[in-house]
Amino acid sequence: MTQSADEVLRQATLYSDDRDYRILRLPSNAITLAAGILAEVGAPFTGLVADKDEVTLLLPDEAMAAFEARLRLAKKSEQKYRLITFDAQLQPDLVGFIARIAQALAAAGIPILTYAAFSRDHVLVPAGCVHRALLALRELQMESA
Repeated sequence: MTQSADEVLRQATLYSDDRDYRILRLPSNAITLAAGILAEVGAPFTGLVADKDEVTLLLPDEAMAAFEARLRLAKKSEQKYRLITFDAQLQPDLVGFIARIAQALAAAGIPILTYAAFSRDHVLVPAGCVHRALLALRELQMESA
């Protein structure tokens, strides 16, 4: 049976791990360096995206100092981000879930970066906006009930 965005919103538990994150941009040939750093970090949430133009690395802020020497060529985001996870099993044919989330946060004036795992979605919001973002998302959940 196909899930609806409203069903998932009603069932999802929202949480933040209360950690600050940074996003780094590396040259496109730095995939091995980035993967090695992720393997060493061992944090429960990290991210790596490689495309033809760049490698993007998402790390907990506290890990940045430990790898600063190896990340000399990286462009680091000035902005610190906080993670919000939608803890629910998402089916691959789910339609409109992130659109609903993006719309609610846009209405609250909160920018987002989205990350998807196999069965869960995550958004990163500016650290100073995490409480407002959680309020807006909980309001969205109530509207979906």
